[in-house]
Amino acid sequence: MSTYQYKRDLSQELSRLAKHFPAVVLTGSRQTGKTTLLRSLFPEHTYVSLDLPSDSALAEDDPETFLNRYPPPLLIDEVQYAPKLFRHLKIAIDKQRELNGQYILTGSQKFTLMKEVSESLAGRCGVLELEALSISELGDVFGEVLEKQGLSNILCRGFMPQLWKDLDLEPVDFFRSYVASYIERDVRQILNISSTRDFDRFLRACAIRSGQILNKSELAKDVGVTAKTIHEWMGILEASNQITLLEPYYTNLGKRLVKSPKLFFNDTGLLCFFLGLTPASVTENYLIGAIWESFVFAELRKTRLILAPESSLWFYRDQSREVDFVLEKGLRNLLMDAKWKQYPDKKDFQSLDKTKVLFRNAVEDLLVLCRTPNSYPITTNHLAVSGFKIQEIFARV
Repeated sequence: MSTYQYKRDLSQELSRLAKHFPAVVLTGSRQTGKTTLLRSLFPEHTYVSLDLPSDSALAEDDPETFLNRYPPPLLIDEVQYAPKLFRHLKIAIDKQRELNGQYILTGSQKFTLMKEVSESLAGRCGVLELEALSISELGDVFGEVLEKQGLSNILCRGFMPQLWKDLDLEPVDFFRSYVASYIERDVRQILNISSTRDFDRFLRACAIRSGQILNKSELAKDVGVTAKTIHEWMGILEASNQITLLEPYYTNLGKRLVKSPKLFFNDTGLLCFFLGLTPASVTENYLIGAIWESFVFAELRKTRLILAPESSLWFYRDQSREVDFVLEKGLRNLLMDAKWKQYPDKKDFQSLDKTKVLFRNAVEDLLVLCRTPNSYPITTNHLAVSGFKIQEIFARV
């Protein structure tokens, strides 16, 4: 077995927030390494998981006794399972408001968690989100696996920490267990789904649409459920951090703009699992362009969170123009397309060139995010950027 441990880029920011807030909340999907990271950063904190029915029941039914049993410093895992606990946490924090880092909280159901945080812990906690591993966090191991096993293997493996700690673990085995143990269980705890077969069809229909404009009516028709049901199920996937909806950029740039978001699976390994793809078949599949775009978007999100959290990420589309990603920071914008190519040329920038005129002087560089191992200029402002070195982009804004 090949076993590795990885330093997470969010470590420094988590430690910093714990010095300035009484509580810190870390969200993220299951198995992204939240518990491992926090227990290593805060070893002096008592650890309790509300995944355990006995502890979650006590925290929800008798929060006062729970907090007396587990005094601070305290790390509470999956805290969203005890909504009634938050009001008592507020009271406990306010008794010793000057003490920072008293409570470290995690949750894998973002909307449920943040609702309670905003109502009870506003101004008392710092909030961060942990995604799966990034290429920069993998370091040299990423390059070694890319060289030995190829990009097709990496796309199907995805970036869940367990699959990179144990490189002998087959992705299909991991994701089969992941779907059964986490996604379906979490969903059942929130929604009363009458047919798991319908929900399975929904997941696979979403996978086919990763990287595309979301049309809920069309999705409902394909799955065989109502649009209202699709709306609810989509919210759960987003809340459990399995998907991200990328919103369109439409600030007074033109008429008849697309105003629906684009749907992306957060991890290409899970995406390929739902599509039934293997390393032998993924690069020949007609969806490979969308899978590559999902890969690039995941790296953009992870890197932006560390290097430019104040920036915003969008896409742009109207009747005649389309740009995969618009990175906005202050008065500057970068326009980017993801292309399943190793060496793009000037023709691959046509859509970017057409869209640039709408932004006038707010855009300098046009980027194609591709499979080239090293970034290179095509003209002064037309750049081919390696999708494996996304951090280079943020030096330009």
